[in-house]
Amino acid sequence: MNLAEPQHFALFEIGLLLVLACTSAALFFLRFAPILRNILTARKDLGFSLSPIPRRIRDFVWEVLCQSKVIRERPLPGIAHAFVFWGFLAFALVSLNHLAIGLRLAFLPPDSLIGRFYFLFAAIWALLVAISITALFIRRFFVRPIWLGKKVSYESGFIALLIFLLMTTYLATFFTVDETTLKALWWTHTLALLVFLPLIPHTKHLHLVLSPITIFLKRDGFSAIPPLSTDENVEDFGLTTGRDLTQIVALQAYSCVECGRCTEHCPASATGKVLNPKEIILGTRTYLNTFGPHSETPLLTEFRTSENTPAYLLSSRSAAEGSASPAPNHFSLEAAYECTTCGACEYQCPVGIQHLPIIIGLRRGATNTGAWEDSYGTKLFLALEKSGNSLGLPASERDKFIARTQLPIFDGTQEYCLWLGCMGAYDPHGREIIADFARIMAHLGTTFGVLKKEKCTGDPARRLGNDLVFQTLAESGLQTFAAQKVQKIVAICPHCVRTIANDWRDFGIAPEIEHHSEFMARHKSRLPSPQSIVPPQSIVILSEAKNPRISPGEPPPPAASTQPAQASETVVYHDPCYLGRYQNIYDEPRAVIQQQATLVEAPRNHERSFCCGAGGGLAFLGEETGERVSHVRARELAATGASTVATACPFCNTMFRDALTAISGDATPPQLLDIAQLTARSLPPTDVP
Repeated sequence: MNLAEPQHFALFEIGLLLVLACTSAALFFLRFAPILRNILTARKDLGFSLSPIPRRIRDFVWEVLCQSKVIRERPLPGIAHAFVFWGFLAFALVSLNHLAIGLRLAFLPPDSLIGRFYFLFAAIWALLVAISITALFIRRFFVRPIWLGKKVSYESGFIALLIFLLMTTYLATFFTVDETTLKALWWTHTLALLVFLPLIPHTKHLHLVLSPITIFLKRDGFSAIPPLSTDENVEDFGLTTGRDLTQIVALQAYSCVECGRCTEHCPASATGKVLNPKEIILGTRTYLNTFGPHSETPLLTEFRTSENTPAYLLSSRSAAEGSASPAPNHFSLEAAYECTTCGACEYQCPVGIQHLPIIIGLRRGATNTGAWEDSYGTKLFLALEKSGNSLGLPASERDKFIARTQLPIFDGTQEYCLWLGCMGAYDPHGREIIADFARIMAHLGTTFGVLKKEKCTGDPARRLGNDLVFQTLAESGLQTFAAQKVQKIVAICPHCVRTIANDWRDFGIAPEIEHHSEFMARHKSRLPSPQSIVPPQSIVILSEAKNPRISPGEPPPPAASTQPAQASETVVYHDPCYLGRYQNIYDEPRAVIQQQATLVEAPRNHERSFCCGAGGGLAFLGEETGERVSHVRARELAATGASTVATACPFCNTMFRDALTAISGDATPPQLLDIAQLTARSLPPTDVP
């Protein structure tokens, strides 16, 4: 079975082909030129560097050529999409030779050894693509998952038809030798190809052109927040107007494939909030199409339509289709400040879009210019400025805790500086975690001490967009570390670890810091197992508080104690976003838990873990609309039937402490313990810091 080709093309057919090909190419570039102009003329990204090139090449090969993210997160539709992509790669040579045939310039004879092999190879891919595109068509137009959007895109259906025609007309040439039939198949295939090309720029299929570039050029690091300009002649407060949109932001906005993976996994969207990360990206695209990258039109406003629909939810198609009345704005303050910065959107995106720098950039623009007015946010910022901690409590409360627990003061001779953080120093439950972790360090014979004076890392200010407060706290922290000659730090809070290790780099390099799960996992062989569990002095669980909001200036409610569990207990572990997705730490906490109890996994675990709702400063703002994120996650954890819920983040503890009580009703909720508390229960009672 060999491919058959038309044997003769008249001069008028060659002329017609040239006219149609030139028209198709001209229409493509005519529609693509404004997009390319918006990307290239946007503001350059500060601090952007192509290095490390090896990492970019690795990501390109893994995510683009191997389609790893596409397949991993949605296996069935993912493999169908991958087959279409790989089929297009296989068809590149076929398509070039196909057009060359019409110009009498064919370079791959079907009767040659290479030709026979390659055309049969392409035929296999054509069959796979035809089956896959049919399955994807059925999924989009009949199954219609909600995260794809309520509006059906008929352009997508038409393009799917064109792709199907390209494959079937190619396959049909293997089963006929009739010249007339072959000519009809050739022209049908050609017209489908030439019609498809100019449709690309104004549909989601633009990702075919841009997403490989987007993946190669994305910022280095997860949720990498770009620095603000230090040029005195440049006003840079974040993303406030079109002139603040950078080349990478514009490139990513135009690369969106509208698959809705970010929406599907977004905790705010899943619990009925206004925020929809997909529409934030599409809104950026709409803004660029409507106003361009040099406009002074605000990005964030409070505007809502007459139907009470957030303006940012309006599709980018309004501008793409040449609407005479484009949406006057494309984002809302409410949406931007509902983000928990969990990173699920950024992790899930198969085309390299980094949502968090955009959302936090919008927050920076609103917070730094005073456009965002929120009583809880104002109270938090004042607490950070005046008290140096996010809870707004006097430093004397921290001093009393250190004295009562007899924690040693760091003097430069100890190996580790034990970073308390706001939750470890001021929250009763966080203090219990610190006390138990200190017992573990003492049991291991590790020398450590706590700073006499310590301020917040600035994490909530950073995520809420207050750069002035964050810079003040970061510089103060760096100065303290330098003055105290701190070399190694260990902390119980992944937010602190991430902020000190990554975000402080804008102002200096902090000492080496690790999370307590890493420390305990590294010394696991020297820690006792639960065969000789001895009741420790302090094991805590759920408080009776009903409101999970942490209010600056008010001490959190005390935690209640409980008896230690038996060695046969089952423990379900919640992956904190700032430990897992942000720092890729998944195995260490599980290794610690498995030494003490039987580990049970929640349905959503590891990279797909569902947020507790505290990140992005929301622990201090509270949730005003929809279902509470913490309740959704707590219900999922409790449904595993595990007797204990384990976390590795004091913020997760705070959220679940109230959520587990709320969802349990009259029933007894599961225990809630940090992994340090699980381990400390097995320590001899004489191990005190």
